[in-house]
Amino acid sequence: MHDPSSIFRFEEHDVFIPMIVLEELDAGKRGMSEGARNVRQVARFLDELMANATKQQIDRGIELPPSKYTNGGRRPPTGRLFFQTRQLATGLPDSLPGHGGDNAILAYTLALRREQPKARVTLVSKDINLRIKSAILGVHAEDYYSDKTIEDADLLYTGVEELPANFWDRTGKSLESWHEQGRTYYRVRGRVTARWAANQFVHQPGEHGLEAIVRRIEGETAVLEVVRDYRSERHGIWGISARNREQNFALNLLLDPEIDFVTILGPAGTGKTLLTLAAGLAQTLETNRFNEIIMTRVTIPLGEDIGFLPGTEEEKMEPWMGALMDNLEVLTQSQEGGSWGRAATNDLLRNRIKIRSLNFMRGRTFLNRYIILDEAQNLTPKQMKAL
Repeated sequence: MHDPSSIFRFEEHDVFIPMIVLEELDAGKRGMSEGARNVRQVARFLDELMANATKQQIDRGIELPPSKYTNGGRRPPTGRLFFQTRQLATGLPDSLPGHGGDNAILAYTLALRREQPKARVTLVSKDINLRIKSAILGVHAEDYYSDKTIEDADLLYTGVEELPANFWDRTGKSLESWHEQGRTYYRVRGRVTARWAANQFVHQPGEHGLEAIVRRIEGETAVLEVVRDYRSERHGIWGISARNREQNFALNLLLDPEIDFVTILGPAGTGKTLLTLAAGLAQTLETNRFNEIIMTRVTIPLGEDIGFLPGTEEEKMEPWMGALMDNLEVLTQSQEGGSWGRAATNDLLRNRIKIRSLNFMRGRTFLNRYIILDEAQNLTPKQMKAL
């Protein structure tokens, strides 16, 4: 119910599914929740695997196809899929009362270990309490790790690399530079470019340092473009300026017409929404690159749900868009014309900024729209794929 493709993610290991697990899957297949959809997908996988299998083949174990299903970049499955095809001699100690599904799974695990003394039997479950019970009974149990994302944000790809101090000495002999449409470009050759990727930033700190974006990679040759410095008030966007190198890089990406998709990661209060909104307003109201801004986010309450919200779709979403309103207030405070000018600006913004619910995004086609997806870390994989 957690990952429908989990049976294909155990590489060379055999997978054993007790009958009680199939019963639990059958009980959870109804509904429109993520878990119910996963259960139905598991049923389709199992049905396809068993489509032409005989009883003897099922008893011997069904070969898992090595190439038909993706395995998250890991080795393809080479084990077999076994089902409980007969009654096992189960037995639990008296200290474990009840006849629930978890206890039945534990009993079958113990029985399987007795029948296969030479094999290492491991119970894989997302249920912490079940793993605790397993440890008490001496059963080896593990969490399901194949779908885990990187929890330490420091290990994620940052899109930024600091150049070594001797960078110019190493690349100076083959370096080319030129100016085009008011921008400075460098063509760099050498093995240092092997680690770079398109649209990645490189920088070298210091008074005469460099801040550039990788525009093209051609073998061991890379073309760098010096980024615009939005820390200067002269290049401010809607009255705000970048306060550090990271914010400057973010504004360069958000205002680049060649880049269609930007993800920004950072702690709360680092200006992610503010910078994104300012860049959207500049490209919607000033350069007319976009017709309007569409803002959406996942509606997950911080505490207890307050219940039904009346009104239209936009009115229902307004309570969830407090961050948008706060940042709009910051951006419109610097507008000239006093209170009348700010009121006129706010009316204009209401006509060009649309608030939409994520629940109604499926099947939509947005043309010339600047879409801001706030708090994207709360999206489920299904929602992310739909977008």
